[in-house]
Amino acid sequence: MEGEEGLERGVPQWARRVLRWWGRAWHSDGTERHTVLLVAKSTLAAALSWIISFYVMDARSPAFAPFSAVVIMQVTVYQSVVQSLRYVGAVAAGVAVQAALGFTTGPELLTFLAVAVIALSIGRWRVLGTQGPQVATAAFFAFSTYISTTGTTERVLQLGQIILLVLIGCVIGTAVNIAIAPPMRYRSAEYSIHALAGSLYDLARDIHPTLRGGTLDAETTGRWRRQAAGTGSLITQARSGLSTAKESVYLNPRRLLRRHHGHLTFQGYESVLDTLERTLYQMASLTRSLDQWQEERDYLYGRFLERYADFLEAVDEIALTVSNLDETTLPQQTERLTRQTRDARQRCEEVVEEARNQGLPLADPTRPYGVLVIEANRLTEELQYTSDTLRSWVAV
Repeated sequence: MEGEEGLERGVPQWARRVLRWWGRAWHSDGTERHTVLLVAKSTLAAALSWIISFYVMDARSPAFAPFSAVVIMQVTVYQSVVQSLRYVGAVAAGVAVQAALGFTTGPELLTFLAVAVIALSIGRWRVLGTQGPQVATAAFFAFSTYISTTGTTERVLQLGQIILLVLIGCVIGTAVNIAIAPPMRYRSAEYSIHALAGSLYDLARDIHPTLRGGTLDAETTGRWRRQAAGTGSLITQARSGLSTAKESVYLNPRRLLRRHHGHLTFQGYESVLDTLERTLYQMASLTRSLDQWQEERDYLYGRFLERYADFLEAVDEIALTVSNLDETTLPQQTERLTRQTRDARQRCEEVVEEARNQGLPLADPTRPYGVLVIEANRLTEELQYTSDTLRSWVAV
């Protein structure tokens, strides 16, 4: 670290950010490296497509090939194939519309208007997905090509060449994506779990010291409530990450090189993600109850809050372990998680016992004690399920 700081001394701030970005791209398999690979592969695919379309074919519109190669370069092989099929279909539909109307009515303004209406309507077809707008784009380019050439044969050849160039670009782009470091976002599933578990850890770690102090103020509990309510977008991102990880396996030759073929179903990751999602919703309910807390003298709740703080401390220890899950060290982490889950269950039982000893009104809906006890039990069960899922996964 001292060496890096020495190298960065005297370097402008923007240059430091650039150096650090490239350092992350070089040393870690993260977003930066994925970006570099995607740019490099897109550049190579575009160059190869240009060589074939311009130098080999001497095409009238050679840019169609490299443009197509870049358009279908996706983060997964599966998406590259799917987008290639959709893109070729969209371009073929656009050219077909122009050809049908152009050869029937000629290169007139009304013909162009009819081409635009029909192409834009076809582009709304759900099957084409994000490639729908390419129908109109291809139709307009085809119309331009049609009016700039003469003779029926020449026009047919030029329109057919557009589709051929698109096919060449799509084939080259997909081939490059498969042949050179095909994206295997297997770690995205782990990162999704890390993100949710990290959020749970931050929230539990923030709450339990204050509860142990026995003093709750509206500003603090309100912050907890907002923090717990804000995890919805994080859950959506985690779901997206898991979906990308699962999708990256389809049609990917690298899946044959992985050691743990049985884990490619992502069943364990999905189960843990489901559990963490439910756990965060329960934490949201817990923080709402704490935010509605009111000071009272009818009951002695100080020791109850201390026991609850002990329980949440156990929760944050489990969350910390889950937030660092790594498939390569999963057996050791699972053993640690089993011990931590057993400790959390014991502390949950102490919460229930303390509530009974103090005679707290657990059945009174106007007070938070009952909800807190219920959520403690639910959290314990969910964390136990996470531990059991990972343990059974390791045993496979």
